[in-house]
Amino acid sequence: MKMIFDLAGVLLRWQPHEFLSRLLPERCTTPQATRDLTLSLFQGFGGDWSEFDRGTLDAGPLAQRISRRTGVLLREVRSVIDAIPDELQPVPASVDLLQRMHAMGKELYFLSNMPEPYARHLEARHAFFQMFRQGVFSARVQLIKPEPAIFAHARDAFGIGDESVVFIDDVAVNVVAARTAGWRAIQFHDAAQCESELAEIGAIS
Repeated sequence: MKMIFDLAGVLLRWQPHEFLSRLLPERCTTPQATRDLTLSLFQGFGGDWSEFDRGTLDAGPLAQRISRRTGVLLREVRSVIDAIPDELQPVPASVDLLQRMHAMGKELYFLSNMPEPYARHLEARHAFFQMFRQGVFSARVQLIKPEPAIFAHARDAFGIGDESVVFIDDVAVNVVAARTAGWRAIQFHDAAQCESELAEIGAIS
């Protein structure tokens, strides 16, 4: 059985509401203000940010676009963009699950929407990347989830057959897209839930 992991929100901590509350507390004075700021900055990781993930827009122009679009000061936007790599810290329970899968002899891969500067940072910083046989960062192939093309690219790059794949992602639309591509897929909520569902489908014992 081959396991394909998303990164942010699965193996790496990513809680944008909490992140922005710490980074820009003067703009996050209420839960609603925080939700509004999160939506306006990231656009559900569509819009401007999707081009950053795709590798077709650099951080500087991204910051300028977001600042013009939202009215948030350029320096504040840039502080958000620059702080994200260090915010993406390993989730201990998830990494433990990955390690146990590796010890079981499972073939491990990753498929992540990630801008190139963040990808380089993560690869250099986190030892768990050594457990993956291979991986795809969106910016390096200029494709992003949930587009069908990135799943087709990953299938070819990893040399895998659909029947032997389990894909794990925290974003519902990505899970649906993976299933449409012919993969088994689990929506990740936490490591315990993920492990339980993997056991239910016989992916681990």
